[in-house]
Amino acid sequence: MKNSKVVLNYQQCLDSEIEKIKENNNIPGLLLHSCCAPCSTYVLEYLSKYFSITVFFYNPNIHPEEEYQKRLNEQRKLISILPTVNKVDFIEGEYEPDVFFNVIRGLENEPEGKKRCLKCFELRLMKVAQKAKELNFPYFTTTLTVSPHKNASLINEIGQTLSKTYSINFLCSDFKKKNGFKRSVILSQQYGLYRQNYCGCIFSNRKENKIR
Repeated sequence: MKNSKVVLNYQQCLDSEIEKIKENNNIPGLLLHSCCAPCSTYVLEYLSKYFSITVFFYNPNIHPEEEYQKRLNEQRKLISILPTVNKVDFIEGEYEPDVFFNVIRGLENEPEGKKRCLKCFELRLMKVAQKAKELNFPYFTTTLTVSPHKNASLINEIGQTLSKTYSINFLCSDFKKKNGFKRSVILSQQYGLYRQNYCGCIFSNRKENKIR
């Protein structure tokens, strides 16, 4: 009989970690990678009750640069207007599209959600882990799992591997659970946020254009 892979419930893992934090009556620091303002709405509303969050905007995959600046500005706007239990800070990472293109070289024609996206997730999460280590954050995580189009198990596996490499806690999540994605849509509409119609890279934009 083949061994079946155990699929973890990452929302339960998150709930368990939050319970430990509440028991310790502590507000630990969290470096939160954000892919865009709309995806971060619910995550910030939810996690700011338990963490002192710094949003780290590192997305060298976004193309073109005008789109990057638009999403960056929306992220800054959201942080300035969204009520949160604990104050949220912000760090802008470098915009380095050449790094992204080097990482996914040879995978340009891969289907959306496959090997090219894996490399993109690894690149961004590695940068977050490195920054968290540099700034002595006890936790790091990403907003990516709020999207119904992203593989939460894959993202968490990458985070857990980096957690071991850099000796920092990765906060496992599946933020789309508990109607997280639905709440992010409501909050985005409430605050008038720009909601992009493609993931970010030139390849996902081409796919969206073909569909249209």
